[in-house]
Amino acid sequence: MKKIRLTSAAAAVAGAALLLSACSSGGTSPSSGMPESGAGTEGGASGEHVVFNVVKLSGGDWFNRMEVGNQDWAAENPGWDVRQVAGDDASEEKQIAVINDVIPQQPTALTVVPNSPQSVEAVLKRAQDSGIIVVTHEAPNIKNASANIEAFDNTAYGAFQMENLAACMGDEGEYAQFVGSLTVASHNAWAEGALEEAQTNYPGITRVADAISSDESEETAYQRTKELLATYPDIKGFLGAASTDIAGIGRAVQEAGRENTTCVVGTSTPSTAGELLKTGAVDVITGWDPALAGEAMLSAVKIILEGGVIEEGTDLGIPGYESLTKDTNEEKNFFGNAWIAITTDNLDDYPF
Repeated sequence: MKKIRLTSAAAAVAGAALLLSACSSGGTSPSSGMPESGAGTEGGASGEHVVFNVVKLSGGDWFNRMEVGNQDWAAENPGWDVRQVAGDDASEEKQIAVINDVIPQQPTALTVVPNSPQSVEAVLKRAQDSGIIVVTHEAPNIKNASANIEAFDNTAYGAFQMENLAACMGDEGEYAQFVGSLTVASHNAWAEGALEEAQTNYPGITRVADAISSDESEETAYQRTKELLATYPDIKGFLGAASTDIAGIGRAVQEAGRENTTCVVGTSTPSTAGELLKTGAVDVITGWDPALAGEAMLSAVKIILEGGVIEEGTDLGIPGYESLTKDTNEEKNFFGNAWIAITTDNLDDYPF
């Protein structure tokens, strides 16, 4: 039987407060595909600051939730028009094309969640060279941005995920690690943080292989989990990084009838993996509120536009981001303190 021992309870309780504060008002669905012509500053009302929130792909619970935060923030900041745009899949090429399309429209800023930070460096430099403010999320090594705002230190978050997985596995056994892509910097940093935590504090836990890409696809995660269950019949745990990973993993675990013997922990949302959490096919959903992450990027843009700087201790005025920590290794990377852990005990506190 699985042993469920939720770790970092205080962080989870704090996370509940963060989410509830963000979930009190509604928002709009993100736009899909390329932005419409004239959607930049010239397309907004007179004196309006236009921001394009360029995300990994259009639709999906995660970025729909980020759009809620965008519109909540815009409602609280008159004179700002925030528009979410993305390609119709998570390819680097389509995201670059979206950014190239909005640059000539001269928005005030871009808030970007890259599929691959390295792939967008050149196009973000072009945006900055044209006077557009660029703030990113999930891109800790980014060079061509004013700041990258993370919900937390990525290595520490990976360790947090491993703590929850180890609690479920009884501190021993084999596990597999999924990431959305081998080029998504944050996902791979989480994977390394989890592995380091296991090697340091849980010597009875081993990873069966290098991190496995799900291509940001629930179906791919499902198929590859079935293969892993066949290849490693004694495997006890799975960690997922993309928001769809544990949904696919959980499906495979449930089909195999292994809900009571296999532990599944990973980044997602209740709307994506909540039903599997209820059946026991998924054990812990970890993450942060993408609505608040979207708001944090926008607050950083506003500070920069008004002549301020993002630095150690900056208060973005968003729950979980009231006192940023500067990354000692990456000049433009800053952390909040906004991770959460969702189980069946607190699932109803997270309505997204």
